[in-house]
Amino acid sequence: MIKLPISDAVRKSPDGVFIDIEVTPGTKTAQVPSGYNTWRKRIEVRLSEAAQKGKANQQLLELLASVLGVKVSEVTLVSGPTTHRKTVHVRGMDMEHVVELLSSLVDKD
Repeated sequence: MIKLPISDAVRKSPDGVFIDIEVTPGTKTAQVPSGYNTWRKRIEVRLSEAAQKGKANQQLLELLASVLGVKVSEVTLVSGPTTHRKTVHVRGMDMEHVVELLSSLVDKD
């Protein structure tokens, strides 16, 4: 099992963390995280919702909140609302804890 550098995609903020994500909307099943893009240094996420009228963005926020164990209101899309590359802010989370959670989910495969 290769340990992925998930920490490259997670940065501290004064009140939580920023997470750099690359989404693939409209897939058969949703998966958070689905992998890690080493070139772009982004966590890959598959979304079952289509990229229409903000549905995929909303699904991303809901899935991340569920995986990280926080309320959806604590997760905010801060950049990339109309692109595949997004940055999300999660309030009240510690960087090390987020990296540990996401790494454990990616390394299951």
